[in-house]
Amino acid sequence: MLPGARLAPATLLAGALADERGDGRAVCYVDGGLGSPRHAALLNAIASHTVEFDDIHRDSGLHPGSPTIAAALAVAQASGASMDALLRAMAAGYEVGGRVALAIQPSHYRFWHTTATVGTIGAAAAAALLLGCGAERIAHAIALASTMAGGLQQAFRGEGMSKPMHPGHAAEAGILAARAAAGGVTGAPDVLHGPVGFAAATSDGTGRWEQALQDLGERFVIGAITFKNHGCCGHIFPALDGLLALRARHPFLPEEVSRIHIAGYRATVEMCDRPAVATEQEARFSTQFCVAALLHHGAVRLDAFAPARLADPLLRAFMAKVSVSLAPDLADAYPGRRAARIRLELRDGRVFDHEQPTRKGDPEDPLTDPELDAKFHELVAPVLGEAGAAALFQAIRRGTRLPGAILA
Repeated sequence: MLPGARLAPATLLAGALADERGDGRAVCYVDGGLGSPRHAALLNAIASHTVEFDDIHRDSGLHPGSPTIAAALAVAQASGASMDALLRAMAAGYEVGGRVALAIQPSHYRFWHTTATVGTIGAAAAAALLLGCGAERIAHAIALASTMAGGLQQAFRGEGMSKPMHPGHAAEAGILAARAAAGGVTGAPDVLHGPVGFAAATSDGTGRWEQALQDLGERFVIGAITFKNHGCCGHIFPALDGLLALRARHPFLPEEVSRIHIAGYRATVEMCDRPAVATEQEARFSTQFCVAALLHHGAVRLDAFAPARLADPLLRAFMAKVSVSLAPDLADAYPGRRAARIRLELRDGRVFDHEQPTRKGDPEDPLTDPELDAKFHELVAPVLGEAGAAALFQAIRRGTRLPGAILA
């Protein structure tokens, strides 16, 4: 969230909505001011999705953190809730959101952005719990949120700033649904699974609820989260990880590459086959650009999308060497498996094939604590400074209240 708080569209929205801040104790990290929970959650969730480093529930295709944590944190700050209450609400939002998303995937993702749609439901569950709702009122909050959900794939397959606004709307609408339910407003109890309900409108059928509720209370969504190791679309990760594995086994330089072909699942092709890019947003969704950045600079992190990198003629020329296609069997295995097949052709005639079965950061190959700590420092220190980042890090590690003066 903190790097995104310095960037559009969060900065633009903070100015556009300055007169709607309202009174309250929720912190808007885009400008450091206090305001109403809905205002803060909207802007914070937008910021948290901007640099494409937020977490993923792989099996459902949901980015739960941006809408859920933004909503929960704003409500917790406004109500003076304890850290324990905040963490319980986050876990609840992840669980509800992840399981609803499991019921409607993979067909939902053909047209809808899961983080925008189901993110609204997860945010509502988290906020309702913090507002003291019992089971019945939480159910009404979920029902109300379901009919407020929206967010189209087309909105981020080209130009524009729509994508980060999706979790922003989800967080704000989730709080609205939760506050409405807490105040006695009721929702339709069959809105998720009914014949013309949420699942029917946004997926094939009325939802795979038996699958979604499997092992309920035994396995938890928040324990099966992917933490991003690259600052780009997660559908590009198998290709990047596979190229790193290939380079470790068969060292090569970028100038030795003749051609790279990547076969992936449907989203890799439909969303990330972008041989030409003009903006930072487009570059984060371009397999061609991200592969070029990785092989020339060793990583795809925040600085990969700096203006100088976007304009680098060396990277632009290399992008033409990268092609993408669909592998039907990998498409069938999605979303539970995110894999890629790579063919690397070198100018000396050598050809190497590699199948990357998973992604670094997935539950099967998690980031280590030192790797997570390094990622935290990379994202936070440029915004808060070294001392501020260290203080925030220690506060989180101790599980104490976050130092407001540092974050303001």
